[in-house]
Amino acid sequence: MKIFKRNLSINTINIIGIVVLLLFAMLFVALVLFEEYRDFESDVKHLKTQYLQKKKDEIKEQTDRVLRFIAHEYTNYHDKVPSVTLRHQILDAVNQLCADPASNRNIFIYRIDGVTILDTVRHKPRGQNLREMKDPKGVPILPQLIEKAKKGGGFVSSVREDSSTKRFMPRIFYARIFEPWRWLVGTWISINELDRMVAQKKEAMKSRLIKFVMEILTLSAILFGFAFAGIKLINKIIRDEIATFRDFFKKAATRHIVINRSCIHISDFLPLADYVNRMVDTIHHRKKELTRLNLSLEEKVRQKTAKLRKQKEFSDNLVRTQDAFIKTSIHEINTPLAVIMAQIDLLKLQGGDNRYVRKIEAAAKMIHTLYGDLSYLLKRHRIPDDKEVISLEHFLRSRLDFFEEIAHANRLSFELLAERCRNICMNSEELTRLVDNNISNAIKYAIPGTTIAISLQCENDGVRLSFANVAQEIERIEKLFEPFYKEQEESIGFGLGLYLVKGICERNKIAVTLRHEENMVTFSYLIPTEGCDEDPAA
Repeated sequence: MKIFKRNLSINTINIIGIVVLLLFAMLFVALVLFEEYRDFESDVKHLKTQYLQKKKDEIKEQTDRVLRFIAHEYTNYHDKVPSVTLRHQILDAVNQLCADPASNRNIFIYRIDGVTILDTVRHKPRGQNLREMKDPKGVPILPQLIEKAKKGGGFVSSVREDSSTKRFMPRIFYARIFEPWRWLVGTWISINELDRMVAQKKEAMKSRLIKFVMEILTLSAILFGFAFAGIKLINKIIRDEIATFRDFFKKAATRHIVINRSCIHISDFLPLADYVNRMVDTIHHRKKELTRLNLSLEEKVRQKTAKLRKQKEFSDNLVRTQDAFIKTSIHEINTPLAVIMAQIDLLKLQGGDNRYVRKIEAAAKMIHTLYGDLSYLLKRHRIPDDKEVISLEHFLRSRLDFFEEIAHANRLSFELLAERCRNICMNSEELTRLVDNNISNAIKYAIPGTTIAISLQCENDGVRLSFANVAQEIERIEKLFEPFYKEQEESIGFGLGLYLVKGICERNKIAVTLRHEENMVTFSYLIPTEGCDEDPAA
């Protein structure tokens, strides 16, 4: 609607108004035509129904009349005249009844097995079995008539081919059974007059609609003529007023002037003229003030810009120094950390595997995990998108072995429930960060003396990896994946683990689900296996 209101001239508005009126007029005519057509369809349907019912009544009456004649002759003479002679007499009488073409009587008599006895129209030889005879559309007429006649009489619709026009002409059959001799007695009639009646009805409706449309168009032309003349007059008045404002703004652009109210002839535009005059006075006054302020503001802007440029250079140098320090510190941590881990292994080999050594080893491994997170945080944007085919079950077992001492030091244990699933395709360093952060978080927040459950389940669209542990209620679930957030401030770490996990999941299209029910916290990850077709047993 906003776009529709932009850049519209008065002529455009007028044209739109005329078009809208025209559309309404066309809609009105369409509705009237639709109603007329619907009434016509109803009339045609009613006409067809009445016509068909009339024809059905005619052939039923003809059939009943023949049956009454046959029944009368049979009742009065079957015990006085031989049966063969009586049948011939009845058939001759029926044939004479239909001899006159003007009578429009199409009587036929067949045996119940389909053998011809009498056909007054087609003159089929007596004794010919026509049970398998079909109409041009393949409809078996006689079997259907026999079935309906056995139920007390009935109608069957069919077609015949007109020899002159080669068109299919509809017709209706009716038949009943004369039980003493098991004769199928019936008649049929063509209903080709129905198309002619419908065509006459259509022609009458067409003439009526043409007359109506012409009347509507004439009336619309008259109304549009008056409307167009009125719009042109109103447009001229409005254009004159707009020209007054246009000339004023053209002059006001270069000097301080106001609109003369006596030049405005439409009272609705007088308040607008007052507002414009006040606006011009205000603009002229503020223009003087701005000119004065601009002279002093330019100097202040130059001074402030120079100061900000120096502060920015100092801040950039500080950030670069800080980044270099962090990168160097993280790199330097790796060497002594590797020495500590090597010395712990030597102590264990020399028989120094005691609870103190295990605690030192657990702490060193936690530092190693933090080092891995910080290292990944610094280089995550430069990690190549190289994916490897990984057996997730074997990978989990190796990481659980790494965290075994840490869990033992915190009086925790692991339980791995792994189904035999397909391999996954993923960067090994990213998978390490995802698994290690979930295991280390579970160790940090799990209640001592409980079990951390890790499960691996096969699904249609991937492999579901879940980490579940018993922990205190999570107060702010929505902040768990934010950087530097820790549920318990006294816990070790920087609060970056789940933030890194979130980025890894987004990069690898891994669906994350978090549930917290009755102190059981479960982190679930659906890892897609698309493109990894290797057998996990390979």
